[in-house]
Amino acid sequence: MRSDEAMMRAAIAAARAADPRDVPVGAVVFDAEGRELARAANAREALGDPTAHAEVLALRAAARVMGDGWRLEGATLAVTLEPCTMCAGALVLSRVGRLVFGAWEPKTGAVGSLWDVVRDRRLNHRPQVRAGVLEPECAALLDVFFKSQRP
Repeated sequence: MRSDEAMMRAAIAAARAADPRDVPVGAVVFDAEGRELARAANAREALGDPTAHAEVLALRAAARVMGDGWRLEGATLAVTLEPCTMCAGALVLSRVGRLVFGAWEPKTGAVGSLWDVVRDRRLNHRPQVRAGVLEPECAALLDVFFKSQRP
């Protein structure tokens, strides 16, 4: 079994592999034993796809690896930034067992900041959540990127 910190380090490595035009967010899916199933970085700019968030890309790839259709029961999704509404919905619908994320996203976060999609009792699945894992390192990736975007 991998520690949450080790999972987040893998997500940080995925974020660092993002295309320079994309916001450096990385996501990695691990199975119940801690084996890596899939990893991805944001690729909206690189792919010209508004849904190409790191979480969605990693969940799609992990579902192919698991081979059980779309269900990722028992899996953990580690992501460097609090998921948005789309990504939070995708991880709920894919039945991910745990979410581990690094930095909070007060503008669009849907795991407690702006909304709390994953804990909504009206939904049929609610993953366990651990927030703020290696938060300073995750936030630093974003700070460097956005500082480079400003003149």
